[in-house]
Amino acid sequence: MQRMRRLSARDASFLNSETVHANSNISFVQIYDQATAPGGMVRFKTILARIESRLHRSAVFRSKLQRVPLELGHPGWIEDEHFDLEYHVRHIALPKPGDWRQFCIQASRIHARALDLSRPLWEIYVIEGLDSFTDLPVGSFALLTKVHRAAIDPTQHNELLEVLHDTTPHAGPLAGIRDGLAHGLSRVPAPRFAFVASCDVPLLAPAVVRLLVETARSSAARIVVPLVAGHPQVLAAVFACDLSVSIARLAAAGRGPRAVLDDLAAREPEAVRVVTPEELRPLDPDLDSFLDLDTPADLLRLESRGIPPSWP
Repeated sequence: MQRMRRLSARDASFLNSETVHANSNISFVQIYDQATAPGGMVRFKTILARIESRLHRSAVFRSKLQRVPLELGHPGWIEDEHFDLEYHVRHIALPKPGDWRQFCIQASRIHARALDLSRPLWEIYVIEGLDSFTDLPVGSFALLTKVHRAAIDPTQHNELLEVLHDTTPHAGPLAGIRDGLAHGLSRVPAPRFAFVASCDVPLLAPAVVRLLVETARSSAARIVVPLVAGHPQVLAAVFACDLSVSIARLAAAGRGPRAVLDDLAAREPEAVRVVTPEELRPLDPDLDSFLDLDTPADLLRLESRGIPPSWP
């Protein structure tokens, strides 16, 4: 049975005040020049994939309302077990000539339509056909994001928009670390640490993760990083969430993940704790947790050794 997160009295009031002629929607509009994208084109399926890859970063995306029996309390949020991304993300185009007046009419119609209260309370519209807009590059498109006021505080709307965007272009994995730590600042109980791992280490041992996290909690370290074959594994390490600010600075300067260690060690040598192979091997004898699985050849090498991996 799912655990329900109860709405506050204020958020519930936005549901209770809705009528046929008045809703509590909030809408945001962003306009993009797709010529700046790789290849000079952005396809709808690319936008879908992008949004899908970010859904885990905000509870808003998959949470729907659950009413209390007999309305004896405020509703709550539960996960939508039948979530359908393509219901929430829609693709439309303005009719010719595609001018500002037509866009405003379309946007107002979308905003005025009530959201389906049986689904997560948001929709995103990809709107094409803006070619008659003054000063817009040909091929530009808009995203109109509509969210219910009960699901998000409008003073914090940037949080939702930042979930869907990279604030630093071409920052690679460092941008992911930065965004994850910033997200954890408001959601992870103190002491605020987050374990960061790349997606190409499928044999990561749970016991190794526990060791790294417990080491962070029981020491003065702000980064706990395993050392394997003489190299610190920055993409399988524990970070203090408040490092997001300094990491953002490094990402903006085009630095890589290793720069995070060097920067912190230069300022606070005791804040970096290296976990040695000798500490790791009792939990993962062959250190399979740090085996990158990037190519078919990597998979063949792993299969030649036998599966499952060496850790219990």
